[in-house]
Amino acid sequence: MTLTLTPEVQEQTSTKSCRFCRAPLSRTFVDLGMSPLCETYPAAADLNHGEVYYPLHVYVCENCFLVQLEEYEKPENIFSDYPYFSSFADSWLKHSDIYCGMMTARFGLNARSLVVEVASNDGYLLQYFLRRGVPVLGVEPAANVAKVAVEKGVPTLVRFFGTELAKTLAAEGRSADVVLGNNVLAQVPDLNDFVEGLKILLKPHGVLTLEFPHLLRLIEHNEFDTIYHEHFSYFSMLTTVKILEAHGLRAFDVEELSTHGGSLRVFACRAEDGTHQLAKRVDDILAEEKSAGLGSPEGYADFARQVRETKFALVEFLLSAARQGKSVAGYGAPGKSATLLHYCGIGKDLISYTVDRSPYKQGRFLPGTRIPIYHPERIRETKPDYVVILPWNLKDEISQQLHYVREWGGRLVVPIPKVLVV
Repeated sequence: MTLTLTPEVQEQTSTKSCRFCRAPLSRTFVDLGMSPLCETYPAAADLNHGEVYYPLHVYVCENCFLVQLEEYEKPENIFSDYPYFSSFADSWLKHSDIYCGMMTARFGLNARSLVVEVASNDGYLLQYFLRRGVPVLGVEPAANVAKVAVEKGVPTLVRFFGTELAKTLAAEGRSADVVLGNNVLAQVPDLNDFVEGLKILLKPHGVLTLEFPHLLRLIEHNEFDTIYHEHFSYFSMLTTVKILEAHGLRAFDVEELSTHGGSLRVFACRAEDGTHQLAKRVDDILAEEKSAGLGSPEGYADFARQVRETKFALVEFLLSAARQGKSVAGYGAPGKSATLLHYCGIGKDLISYTVDRSPYKQGRFLPGTRIPIYHPERIRETKPDYVVILPWNLKDEISQQLHYVREWGGRLVVPIPKVLVV
């Protein structure tokens, strides 16, 4: 499985080149048109100003099969002040608590251990290690989010992670027994520097875990709205193993998760560390991906057609509801909603408003479409006929929160993978 980064490949000169192996990019995975940055929520005072739109043209590398967007905006301009706070999703907190308990038991973590989370957000996860008596350190580039973590008692460095910071921490004696990154690998444009930093930070027998949406499930379930500019790359297990091996890391286990429409949790260690036996699940996932065609360019060819069909079905449903005089609201203001709404051409004429539990987003507007964002109580006040669940990956949690819409005959709509009226 080892992919050698040959000088010939690294010296390729092309307008577009793979961020991992540097091979030229020419094969389109899907073209979703133009969209603004998805985590920019204009305030009322900004509505007379324009927004910058960027292409959502996704490529697949024919050498290593990394699916990727070009880097249109620097991470410093996206993540330094960020509106996403992980703690507002109850199911995500439960997921994190279970993970911390599992890792503590499986790898014997205790008061002499150190867990470092890269992109630790508001301390949503590390707080559960602290409750188990395990020392932690968060690394989070968004100062506004890191401030909330510190207020929870979670030590947090306001920095972007890479080899430079990893070398500094290791030199200070802060190498880690566990390094974890949940849903951050996709948000890294300099993939090689980032993964090399993960290895540097690991103790000789340390464990790395990475969670990310599984490209195979994204394709199977038409999850095109999880593609946006803040996500630079999209990963299969096949490509992940190649990336890890190129940086002296070895994947020894993997778990399939239900989060974000289907994710993987990959366990890795230093390549020379023989204390972790290879789990059969690694070979099983690799075999499934190969069977689905992800080991050849042809396996990526049909996704764009599937996406168009999903778009047509959602637009037809909303147009039919509008013609019948039905009122439609949204629930949630996730980053993925920007891709969904812009690609489908949906504006305030079809979804009049949305709501969100995050106070940061309330009173603001969705990027581009300028759909207003209210407190969730707005739904109870206006009694819409339909509520479209924009963070469809949390549909079970949100359906429970919105059980009261049945009082007036309201119905919930799940847009992905296909329109489902609950």
